[in-house]
Amino acid sequence: MTDVTEVELLWLENRIENRIRFGRAVEEKILDPRRRLLSFAPGSIFAFVRWTSSDFGTAISRIDILRAVAPGQRCSTVPYVKPGGEILLRLPGWPKVERVLQLIDAVEALGVDPADAAPDYWHHVHNRLSVNENPRPYTKARHQAWLHRQRIMR
Repeated sequence: MTDVTEVELLWLENRIENRIRFGRAVEEKILDPRRRLLSFAPGSIFAFVRWTSSDFGTAISRIDILRAVAPGQRCSTVPYVKPGGEILLRLPGWPKVERVLQLIDAVEALGVDPADAAPDYWHHVHNRLSVNENPRPYTKARHQAWLHRQRIMR
């Protein structure tokens, strides 16, 4: 068993698109012109966006923000993710996916890599958007508090 989490990215023009919005892959394998395999180290956080269309338009839109797990650690199964991951956020439907993408852009506008943002922020976004409420924005102060908490926990 390998110690990385593998994500299969698939692109079929106008039909299926699986992509990583953010995250630091430790390895990339090109399987064929339409498929790639990205590997993430245990503990790393990444956003996985899936989109599928039919002859009548978009059929499925979904975003998952996951933390890669270590071997033997509990995880949730997610399509195209092996062995799975710890789900920090999981939302279906284009309006919610679009809102999460906007929030990711806002985190980046602060000069913070979303992969380094506090994991509990993504839980907060998930909980608020699940009940159609607006989540509080990620702030520099919140990020500094997260970094301080990480230093203390070491």
